[in-house]
Amino acid sequence: MSQPQLGRLVSFTSSQICRVEGGSRKPSLEFAQACDRALGTGRLLERMWRRTDWHGILQHPDWFREYAGLEAEAVRIRMFQLQVVPGLLQTADYARTLFRAGQPQATSEEIESHIRARLARQQILGGENPVHFCAVLDEGVLVRTYGGHTVMRGQLAHLLNAAQLPNVTIRVAPFTVDARAAFDQSFTLLTRAEEADAIYIEGVRHGQLVDDPAEYAHWSRLYDLLLSEALPEAASLERIRTAMEGLHPMTVPTFDPATAPWRKSTYSNGQQAGNCIEIADSLAGIVPVRDSKDPSGPALAFSAEAFASFVAGIKRGDFGDV
Repeated sequence: MSQPQLGRLVSFTSSQICRVEGGSRKPSLEFAQACDRALGTGRLLERMWRRTDWHGILQHPDWFREYAGLEAEAVRIRMFQLQVVPGLLQTADYARTLFRAGQPQATSEEIESHIRARLARQQILGGENPVHFCAVLDEGVLVRTYGGHTVMRGQLAHLLNAAQLPNVTIRVAPFTVDARAAFDQSFTLLTRAEEADAIYIEGVRHGQLVDDPAEYAHWSRLYDLLLSEALPEAASLERIRTAMEGLHPMTVPTFDPATAPWRKSTYSNGQQAGNCIEIADSLAGIVPVRDSKDPSGPALAFSAEAFASFVAGIKRGDFGDV
């Protein structure tokens, strides 16, 4: 019997049957049962299917190849992420930080190859028939500054942009989430049009890919509970925006105290000479301040904008008698 003939009998496409025969696609229980009926094999294929440990722990990268295939076929994806931004929403810089931390022995070429693969997966969010995607992020994801403030600010801005897509929903599970909806692991629910739905449950170093209907129904109910406790969509985006605006590029100004053009306060030689400071206010972008009685001691370096704001506050009397 040819693949097209079998396909017509079991209501599966020839390409699906080809991938099962070639070992690149795991058959569903429904497929095994349909083949039993079409081929007159009793329940032989079903029994073989049930004896196979399809639901065992799958290690990267083997599990990922199968998961990526299921993800690409999904018509709906719902996920909860406890630690990091989901791969489908990551920027290249954020992904690079995670890959470098997780694979310290990898070469730059290997890291960049991983990044290209991850970004290529994001194509399912666009196009003519984009997947319906809903991500619930633990609030901690927003405040873990992987890669530094600049990288994280760009990542949060990317989340806000992605949320503008009509098929993308992003919700935040706040730190105050009800204990009933508190989860200690990330998971993804994949809804497929032609085959069994699947769930991927993440672990620290490995994950579990399951397509058992009862398990899927259980985790789906938990996800609904999580959604009921998460912030509404508008409030979630505002929480992301607030986290983003709280991040600023952090630079450490440098200067040579020995050659800096120090200038004493006008009070330094007066009655308040005990409170002497001197500043170097002609350097580009920074204003160092130190105790004039201890020129070899520590100096504080302020940005020019911050020091100007401080001086303006003194003139207004914002700080009382100083």
